[in-house]
Amino acid sequence: MTENKPLRETLRQLLALLEGERQALAELDLERILTCADGKLELCNRIEMQAQGRLDEECSGLLDAVARLNEINRKLRNLIAANVETRLGALTGRIGVYDSGRPAALRGMQR
Repeated sequence: MTENKPLRETLRQLLALLEGERQALAELDLERILTCADGKLELCNRIEMQAQGRLDEECSGLLDAVARLNEINRKLRNLIAANVETRLGALTGRIGVYDSGRPAALRGMQR
């Protein structure tokens, strides 16, 4: 179990960073979001170097928690992006990037 201690610590750091990223997304703090993205890349590189052989139960649990939180954050980023796209479309008079709101007969016609 001692051999996985550095990996466990790195996974805990990544979990904390992902929680911070979720807060940054909720606050729309762009600087912090970018800092978290850089931190995730660095920690993932470290994890790749540290993950040798079979993972113990604690590391597997931490890795699962990291994956779930990363997926939650990804969905939140996508929701924010969709919201921004909708709001920009409303401001510019566009329905959407893919014109999904236009009837099929009108798709492809110039506005």
